[in-house]
Amino acid sequence: MRKYLIAVLLGVSILAQAQQPKADPTLKTVLLQGLRETHNEKAWFVSEKEAVAGLTPEQAAWSDGKNHSVGQLVQHLNYWNSANLARLKHQPAPNVANNDVTFAFDPTQWDVALKEFDRVMGELEQFVQSADDTTLAKIAPTIARIAQHNAYHIGEMVTSRKKQGTWNPETGVK
Repeated sequence: MRKYLIAVLLGVSILAQAQQPKADPTLKTVLLQGLRETHNEKAWFVSEKEAVAGLTPEQAAWSDGKNHSVGQLVQHLNYWNSANLARLKHQPAPNVANNDVTFAFDPTQWDVALKEFDRVMGELEQFVQSADDTTLAKIAPTIARIAQHNAYHIGEMVTSRKKQGTWNPETGVK
């Protein structure tokens, strides 16, 4: 009888939660979702946090000779995310003549690169969080592209780790 009562209460609780109206998504929540899901929140695909989890500096520097290493991809995202954040804040942004330089990676700086990714993504998320509706409307295409660009390269990171044999399929991508 006790198990039956617990099951009924649990079922009622689940039904009550399901019937509570969910807030409609706003431009701000959609943009934040895109940034967070490529930063450190797992959703439909793994975030950068999962894509790099447990990699040593040597593993981060590994390449099959045809594609960029995970470390190079993190550095590339750091460059472009930082440059876009600076532009959004109306600050001077670096400008490179050749995109290849944005992939420069020093394995001894792996931990620094990871911290930089977290810092910049946190700042981007905070910028969006504090933006008013008029600003959000203006920056939405840029923020969406940042999230898309991150997702694209995170996919490359996972592929690189699979080729290297360092990917744990339990992380979310078989």
